[in-house]
Formats: sequence, structure tokens, C-alpha cells
Amino acid sequence: MNILNDLKFGRNIIGVDEVGRGCLAGPVFAAAIKLDQNNFPEGINDSKKINKSKRLEIFKVLIKKCEYSVGISSVNEIEKLNILQSSLLAMNRALEKINIKDHVILVDGNFSPDKNKNIRTVIKGDQKCISIAAASIIAKVSRDLFMEELSLKFPNYSWEKNCGYGTKKHLEAIKKFGITEHHRKTFSPIHNLLIS
Repeated sequence: MNILNDLKFGRNIIGVDEVGRGCLAGPVFAAAIKLDQNNFPEGINDSKKINKSKRLEIFKVLIKKCEYSVGISSVNEIEKLNILQSSLLAMNRALEKINIKDHVILVDGNFSPDKNKNIRTVIKGDQKCISIAAASIIAKVSRDLFMEELSLKFPNYSWEKNCGYGTKKHLEAIKKFGITEHHRKTFSPIHNLLIS
């Protein structure tokens, strides 16, 4: 992936992406990042296409070299608002913590978190724009670390491995041990268990 797709939008770019929309447990994380166009780590790609150790390696370089921020939307907010609105809220929170003046903001997907900002949505942006891919890495690693920490308090659910996604082992643990306050009760597998 190279910077050329980003540069079509301007020279001062902020990439934004979120992670955790499809999880059964835990919050949604979003990241906003200003990538130094002349000095960024090699290997940046959509976070889903990079193995865990490489992702962590790139993450460490990004957080040292770049201005970035992270926004979070809680499980309670996901339950009240819905997953799309919560994802947009997390993106807005990330953008509130970074100086966006004179920048074009590239957001993964087709929904803008704020109509008043200079935002361009890019479908499959984490595969097309290096700044969005970098944001996807920041968001993914930040959320994974959060879920690993949470798994120490709730070891039965293997969140350090599944990060709250609906794996077979996670679903079996929910059936055996029940749900926690970190589970999304409105999401189908959990909702179906609760009403059965």
C-alpha cells in the first residue's frame, strides 16, 4: 500500500477507522491518526490482513512517530444507540482529541461521523488509503490490549484470544457461565440465549 490514494484528497490527511463492531463483548474503539507522509513504517495495511506480532510492531512505531488519538464507545452506549451510531460516536471522540484544522479527514466506510468537518468517506478505505489502514492498526491493537486486560477479570471467556468476537469457545463459555456487564445483550446470539 502506498500514500498515493491518500494524496488525491490533499497533503494534510487524518485517517480514521473503528474496530469491534461485530463483537459480542467489549466497547467499540476508533482511532484518528496524522501520518507523516515522508516517514511512516513499512508494512502498513488493513489491520485484518496483518498478523498479530507484525500489527503490534507497526503499532509501536506509529504511536512513537505520529500524532494519534483513540475514541471509545461503551457497551451501554452500543445498547442504547445501536452499533452504527456508537461507531460514529467513537470516531467523533477520537477526532475531538486531535487537531483537525486544515486537514482532510478520511473515514473508512460510507457514513460520516460529523457533517460539519472536512470528511471524506472511503468504502474499503482500510484497503485503499494508508492513513485509514494506520488508524485501523491503532484501533485494533488498542482494543485488543483492552480486551486482554479485561480477560484477567473474566478469564472464562478467553477474551485475550477472541477479543470479544463470537467464536465457538466464547459462545460455549456464555452458555456455561452466563453473560457479564461487558456483553452486548442486544446482539443476536446473546439476545437469543437470554430469551430462550
